[in-house]
Amino acid sequence: MIFHPLSAWFLLLLVLIVPVAWLRFRKRKASAISFSSTSAAAVAGATWKTRTRWILPCLRLLAIAMLIVAIARPMLGRKVTTVDSDGIAIQLVVDRSGSMQAMDFEVDGRPVDRLTAIKDVAGKFVTGGDDLPGRFADLVGLITFAGYADGVSPLTLDHSYLTARLRKTEIATDQNEDGTAIGDAISLALEKLKTLDQRRGQQDEDVQSKIVILLTDGENNAGSVEPAEAAALAETLGIKIYTIGVGTTGRAPVPVTNPLTGRRTMQWTEVHIDEETLQNIAQKTGGKYFRATDTESLAAIYEEIDALEKSRVEERHYVDYRELAIEPLPAGFVLLPPLVLVALILLVTQSCLGAFVYRQIP
Repeated sequence: MIFHPLSAWFLLLLVLIVPVAWLRFRKRKASAISFSSTSAAAVAGATWKTRTRWILPCLRLLAIAMLIVAIARPMLGRKVTTVDSDGIAIQLVVDRSGSMQAMDFEVDGRPVDRLTAIKDVAGKFVTGGDDLPGRFADLVGLITFAGYADGVSPLTLDHSYLTARLRKTEIATDQNEDGTAIGDAISLALEKLKTLDQRRGQQDEDVQSKIVILLTDGENNAGSVEPAEAAALAETLGIKIYTIGVGTTGRAPVPVTNPLTGRRTMQWTEVHIDEETLQNIAQKTGGKYFRATDTESLAAIYEEIDALEKSRVEERHYVDYRELAIEPLPAGFVLLPPLVLVALILLVTQSCLGAFVYRQIP
């Protein structure tokens, strides 16, 4: 809280309240009538009204102090920041096929499957965390795929909603929906990004570029669109595709459930990543191919992508001041009245108490 520079000197008047209060409570008035003895009055004792009569001058002095502070114009400043940015439209395309069950990643020192590791790092990439600043100025969408591609979240600035949908993504365990439709997933991502050109609004007009981040651990074996065809379409639309091959090559531990006992055990299974196709997709569209074999390398990849695709952000700061003398002040769930109103309440209270409760005759 600060005081207005041109009015702050009024606070010096508060110094005068001290001698006024001393004179009011210390000065002894001369007796109007002399008595030979006051023993009878002493025996009678004092009533609660005479004991508490000091409240009246206190209320008056407090009201005067409030008025002096109000004249000095106390102000409470609230810093406001406005952000002007040209963001990037980012479409996350995440593989949720059965092979993502491989337990060759770690999060916080415990082994996790590949999809869980992607959820952890991709969430920090969007909202910020560890060494990642977050993409608060960017439109981010989410597409997941196994045997078919599914749009889970539209391109949005509501990143909490997107990360919540990402956390709810599960690995495809049903054999009917399992598979790896890389081409279809890329095509759906391109379609979502292309619709930005047809939408109206300041939010979409500020998009300076569009990219796709594809994370997969397998080979294209489902869907109707070939990855090469999808890459050619992305090149035509001017959309970069960053491809990330997730997981180790060769053999990886995969949890298997015994159909008779229901017991889950680890079984080493052969896994393959079509790195050549992923490299061609990235090269054709002007993106880049990365290989993530553990959580640390996956996080480093997102850091590099974050550095390659920067949004333009300009911040302007200003302070919004509230005049406490005439404006109420929110304090949690309570709204404190302005100082002038407090002073008026004190004066009215003092007058009412003096006229009724502490009335003197004559």
